[in-house]
Amino acid sequence: MSLIHELEALQAERGHLEKDDLRDLAARLSVPQYRLQELVSFYPHFRTTPPAAIEVAVCRDMSCHLAGADGLAGRLKAALADRDDVEVEEASCLGCCERAPGVRINGVPVRASNVDALAQVIREGGPKRELRPHRAWKTDPHGDADSAYEGIRMALAQADPDEVSLQLIADLEKSGLRGMGGAGFPTGLKWKLVRAEKATPKYVVCNADESEPGTFKDRVILEDLPYLVIEGMMLAGLVVGASRGIVYLRHEYVTARAALLEEIERARDIGWLGDDILGSGFDFDVDVFISPGGYILGEETALLEALEDRRGEPRNKPPFPGQKGLYGQPTLMNNVETFAHAAAIAGEGADWWMGHGVNDCAGLKFVAVSGHVEKPGVYEIPMGTTVADLIEIAGGVSGGRALKAFAPGGASSLFLTPDRIDTPMDFAALDAAGSMMGSGALVVVAEGTPLLPLATNIVRFFRNESCGKCVPCRDGTQKATALLERAQATGEAIDMDVIEKLNLLLTETSICGLGYVALNPLLSVAKHWPEEVPGAGTGGAS
Repeated sequence: MSLIHELEALQAERGHLEKDDLRDLAARLSVPQYRLQELVSFYPHFRTTPPAAIEVAVCRDMSCHLAGADGLAGRLKAALADRDDVEVEEASCLGCCERAPGVRINGVPVRASNVDALAQVIREGGPKRELRPHRAWKTDPHGDADSAYEGIRMALAQADPDEVSLQLIADLEKSGLRGMGGAGFPTGLKWKLVRAEKATPKYVVCNADESEPGTFKDRVILEDLPYLVIEGMMLAGLVVGASRGIVYLRHEYVTARAALLEEIERARDIGWLGDDILGSGFDFDVDVFISPGGYILGEETALLEALEDRRGEPRNKPPFPGQKGLYGQPTLMNNVETFAHAAAIAGEGADWWMGHGVNDCAGLKFVAVSGHVEKPGVYEIPMGTTVADLIEIAGGVSGGRALKAFAPGGASSLFLTPDRIDTPMDFAALDAAGSMMGSGALVVVAEGTPLLPLATNIVRFFRNESCGKCVPCRDGTQKATALLERAQATGEAIDMDVIEKLNLLLTETSICGLGYVALNPLLSVAKHWPEEVPGAGTGGAS
């Protein structure tokens, strides 16, 4: 068991981690105590003080801000002032943006419209876990778990594994499938590059640590289609020559974890995972690694650092994970959605997948929709569906209000104006419109919403989630947040020249993407709505 899992197990048993516990654990594992302390001090999931009987986490970030989360934690504390067994804390994005404002009570998401309703739930002993109804998805060619793994079955039935692998790469390249976690790197090319690496062993890692505000699609895919994700990982293992897969899952995704572990056990029982699958000579198994928390772990090399029991700080690149990844070995890493689509393409063919696109685009896309819409949730759309059509699918702008702004790719993307509403949800189209697909998270903002507080909320999120390894990122996001907060407290103008210089510093010197995107929301608001940003007319953003 890894050091992180040892710490998680100890915390699950004791409720928290005391110095004596760490000393005893260090002695038992024969590791220096500082190795444990550096992990406990870095990862937010670990705590060194006893928890209350009832722990309440209140999300404060993008989608929840739009739903009135500001001050919610304080109001809830006041309403429960007579309860010394309740602990209410603000938290970074909880991955339940469709329930905004997001609240978890002892890890269980809660639907409650106001403070009084939340307080009543707590006084009644806490919430009961809700099971979201299973949905059918077009990208699932099987329809259910009992019919799953057809793509890998057909691949393993072929006499020449090399020929099969090359054909699958060709199908992925023909399909145009790109990474759906944010970077958008061509999937077929990535698999081809890792396959070409000579070093062994190799690994397949599924990044299921989506933690960006507005993003929760991978959670839903894992809840409904764990078998498709596992099959995609198996196919990747066959292509690149790996026998071990790891799903790196954020710890808040309790329901997804249960679905995933259940399917892994089922697949092992019926012979789809393990040694010599279907008598083919192909060995492959999947483990689940529960993240100890932190947005930065969605960055692929920070994730690898966590898997290796270190602080989750991004690595310098090159080398890239495909060359030297987990334990210094070639590692294929994709996100949940990408593996699911790869399995669908293997089972049904590239032409089938491409045929679902519209507006000269190819394939399918899962999009998390939140903010000011009537029906927030995850929607599976043909790639190329316009933003306007997607908002309509989600019930339209809430309250019948007019659209003011939208972020098509989550908190890291730039806001766009209503005149861009006919832009297709597609990598190239959104790039041309001045934003990006990002994490596949459309956040809708209705008319009447002040945009500077929203931009400040997002910049503050990136400040809070900076790992601190890059001084420009650590101090630059702090400086930008301070400028924004002071401007709103005093009414003074924001020095946009300073903001522009900070952005240049962050984009030129940050090791990972956090620094590249941290000021995007503010810059786009200053560009498109300068009247809402005091000082926007005096700097480069004007």
